[in-house]
Amino acid sequence: ESSVRYTDRQRMKKIVLTLFMIIAVTGITAAFILWRVAFTDNVKPEEAVRINIPTGSSGDDLRAILRGKDILRSERRLAITSRLKSSGRTVRPGSYVIEPGMNSNQLLNMLTSGRQSPVSVTFNNIRTLEELAGKVGGQIEADSASLAAFFADESNYSADGFTRETVISLFIPDTYELWWSIDAMGFYRRMLKEYNSFWDRERMAKAEAAGLTPTEVSVLASIVDEEASRADEKPRIAGVYLNRLRLGIPLQADPTVKFAVNDFTLRRILNRHLEVDSPYNTYKYKGLPPGPIRCPSRSSLEAVLNAEEHEYLYFVAKPDGSGYHHFSRTLAEHNRYAAAYRRELNRRKIYR
Repeated sequence: ESSVRYTDRQRMKKIVLTLFMIIAVTGITAAFILWRVAFTDNVKPEEAVRINIPTGSSGDDLRAILRGKDILRSERRLAITSRLKSSGRTVRPGSYVIEPGMNSNQLLNMLTSGRQSPVSVTFNNIRTLEELAGKVGGQIEADSASLAAFFADESNYSADGFTRETVISLFIPDTYELWWSIDAMGFYRRMLKEYNSFWDRERMAKAEAAGLTPTEVSVLASIVDEEASRADEKPRIAGVYLNRLRLGIPLQADPTVKFAVNDFTLRRILNRHLEVDSPYNTYKYKGLPPGPIRCPSRSSLEAVLNAEEHEYLYFVAKPDGSGYHHFSRTLAEHNRYAAAYRRELNRRKIYR
């Protein structure tokens, strides 16, 4: 009887051991399979691919984005990994660069931690806030409509000393590294930081020496941008306008008239244009106009701050089409050059 009991005990131990081994092997096999699912390369492209995930995107939206870029080898692997890692975390909006060889675990870690990659945002040759909104709106999540609405509301930036007429001076054309998911206020704040960085002690001292505020430097620089076809003439043109400001002579800058009549296609300023009643008409009103007539470039800002010292009070384009100008100290000399230029416009049948 005792031997029978012993045999039963041995049989039970064998059964338990066998079950344990089955469970262990099954568990190890399942763990291995899940490990393979989560840690095996699940990205198709051989080169890095950038995806943009808008604010408020759902899991379905993410899958649609990945599917649209044909990124995944297996959507199922990503779905299983997502369930295994479920901890209430959601995908964060932003622009992400998906590298070759990434597995589902790495991909989900990047998307849920918000480790997005910055985008290069470039804007230049901008005349109006509307143009700026359109240019930038295509490069970040904030669209042109939200940016334009932000610029239209002066209360968004009045505390920083800007008005609707002067806030364009804040946006210095260049290429900037920004988070794609930035909103209109975020974009403004980043540009304000860049603006304050530009206006360091040295530049502030140069502006003060010229008798100008940073905003006034921007206004004059915007005129220089429109006048100068050749970069090497910018400091000389800036010097002409500074001389006229010091002497109380109207700037008589043709680009400000174009701005006043809202027509930058004009190639010839006529008497009727000079009569337009606008504070931007520098033939009619002395001093600087209320604000920049475009986003002033860095080179023109530097040209104003480092203007050439001379006695010129006038300049007019050379008739040879070189893009350079004749500079004059006297009105009589200027009139001779201006007459030659008008004759060339007539010869080319340019009447407006």
